[in-house]
Amino acid sequence: MKLEQKIRQRFRAALVKYRLTEEGDRILVGLSGGKDSLCLLELLAQQARIHKPAIRVEALHVRMENIRYETDTQWLQQFCDGLGVRLHIRTTRFDEAEAGQKEKPVCFLCSWMRRKQLFNVAQELGCNKIALGHHQDDIIHTALMNLFFQGHFATMPVRLRMRKMPITIIRPLCLEQESDLKAFAEQRHYAKQLKLCPNERETHRTTMRRVFEQMEQLNPETRFSVWNALEREGKLVEEE
Repeated sequence: MKLEQKIRQRFRAALVKYRLTEEGDRILVGLSGGKDSLCLLELLAQQARIHKPAIRVEALHVRMENIRYETDTQWLQQFCDGLGVRLHIRTTRFDEAEAGQKEKPVCFLCSWMRRKQLFNVAQELGCNKIALGHHQDDIIHTALMNLFFQGHFATMPVRLRMRKMPITIIRPLCLEQESDLKAFAEQRHYAKQLKLCPNERETHRTTMRRVFEQMEQLNPETRFSVWNALEREGKLVEEE
């Protein structure tokens, strides 16, 4: 099976299996500029051309004023124009002093402010769903991190309905493997980021990535075993 066909089949299967899209949905895609969010936007934009269920898709790229983390926004605009998707670009910042005062990592504050912009813009535009580009590897790695470091079995849900606002978070790439998305991005010639984040460093997530690779070498079915366990425990579809 060709790579593109495999990715599209998994994508459509995820939409149906986890009921990620419904008639009348207006979906805001968090567009970081990385391969995962670009692939997500392309697949959702193509899905929006199908009449049933009728959905609308828009994209948001958030720039952080006090982080030297750059993407080619002109290329992102051209990419969105080619898909017929409206791109919104917002700039925000976080209080650097807060990182020291409250001992919160810069990465946490940066991520929090980006997520806050997503929620704010989604409500401004009347979007009822926010789509994020996490793939199956991300979801499994999170489950393992929570198990090993927090002592509980949980992960980023495929569908999460917020209680405090009329918004549902969806992760339509949940059945996709990162290696496939990387190969697909190369085939599609997605532009790479101009600069890496200066605060990027070794984390529990990168460690868990290596651990999971070793687990798959021991048992090629590890991925499916963990995923089936998450499904059985009801961890993939939740309410906040």
